[in-house]
Amino acid sequence: MENNNTKKVDISHISGNAVSYHHDDNSVADGYGMFQSREQIISDSKGQLELENGKALNGQHNDGHHHVTHPTSYADTMLHLFRGNIGTGLLAMGDAFRNGGIVFSPIVTALLGIICVHAQHLLLNCSEEMHRQSKRDRPPGFADTVYLVFANGPVRYRGLAAFMKVLVNGFLCITQLGFCCVYIVFIANNVKMICDQYNIHIDLSIHMIFVVVPVLLACMVRNLKYLTPFSTIANIMMATGVAVVVYEATQDLPDVETREYIGTWQQLPLYFGTAIYAFEGIGLVLPLKNEMRNPEKFQKPLGVLNVGMVVVGSIFITVGFLGYLKWGDDVLGSLTLNLQPGRVLSNVVQALIALSILFTYPLQFYVPIAITWPTIQKKYATTNPIAKELGYRALLVLLTFVLAESIPELGLFISLVGAVSSTALALMFPPLIELVYTSQKPEGIPKHMLIKDGFIILLGLFIFVTGTYESVFSIVRAFQV
Repeated sequence: MENNNTKKVDISHISGNAVSYHHDDNSVADGYGMFQSREQIISDSKGQLELENGKALNGQHNDGHHHVTHPTSYADTMLHLFRGNIGTGLLAMGDAFRNGGIVFSPIVTALLGIICVHAQHLLLNCSEEMHRQSKRDRPPGFADTVYLVFANGPVRYRGLAAFMKVLVNGFLCITQLGFCCVYIVFIANNVKMICDQYNIHIDLSIHMIFVVVPVLLACMVRNLKYLTPFSTIANIMMATGVAVVVYEATQDLPDVETREYIGTWQQLPLYFGTAIYAFEGIGLVLPLKNEMRNPEKFQKPLGVLNVGMVVVGSIFITVGFLGYLKWGDDVLGSLTLNLQPGRVLSNVVQALIALSILFTYPLQFYVPIAITWPTIQKKYATTNPIAKELGYRALLVLLTFVLAESIPELGLFISLVGAVSSTALALMFPPLIELVYTSQKPEGIPKHMLIKDGFIILLGLFIFVTGTYESVFSIVRAFQV
């Protein structure tokens, strides 16, 4: 019999594995916060864990460790890592390379990838250590890891624990809603391009209105299991579309000398914002590791994370390089918009990827709902909770629509989202919690760690400040033209 104080939510992401999640004062929303913004969250109600009832899986393994009903293999997890990182960020890399330069961008993208992966390792290490210390039945997610590090850290930092958890969840919500805004702009731009080819000339803002209608209806679905088939369809569409875009980008390439080797000082912050947007996969690593049959293989030198991100980074660099080399200064915020107009193949690819993102929107939208709604429900929705939740969902969808209408510049919007929220999650919190955790050890913080983590945090602050400023300035300037 399910406890009245426990709300069981089937939120296995990616592979469809079932994971039970408790809604209580200590862990609310944290299970959702660990999902990466571009990855699908898939529900499967048939295989829920029964850890909250104290039952052992299959009558066995009552050892206090976290178990999943269908653990993933090395290859499965690698595939999920690829799926979680391939999306609008990849298609925006051509625009990133235009801002960074044909020589500067590949080198710095590789370095950024190394730094981001290192930060992911820091988060995984701290989560594992907090899991060991707290003796929980499941490893803590992103926000809970930050909370536990501060709560168990030096006395002078313990008062910040609750605030830091709220801050992490806040950035997760901003990131998710920011990506949802990007999705609306992305879909509308691609649909407009298709319509223009058939002499149906409608303003982009009108296309956004048409787009928000199916999005709004899809976001009224409260149970994720009904969205699972659309996740699979979206993955197939995205893979097909990206493959065609890359093929088109390799045709009739000009000489490298025709492109700028390095961007201007005004352009470089935009490059960093877009690149961090693409690499912001830190929320993906915790659930991926926890779902593995052999989790220890996730972080090994040739484990899933290192090998997978080398491949992902190589894809980012290849697509960005080819996109900028092929289309030069004409490259747009999504490479799909640069496909040759008037061709059936171009229209098909644009339609496939637009539908893929449309199917993905409600899955990503679920995260900010899951983080914020339980608290709101306790205060304002004790009566008619379902109707009020649907109203709240509609308000958030309309919020993303208004923001998308306000900033319809796709490339600049992506850079802004990356600079504002992705930098904090990907670059600033992981080294910060490592420093806090290490500071309570008798030997203190090693000098090399202080320099290394300090550099990563300062890099994150630099991208946050300069990227946000330049993105906002460029958006204002675009409206003045």
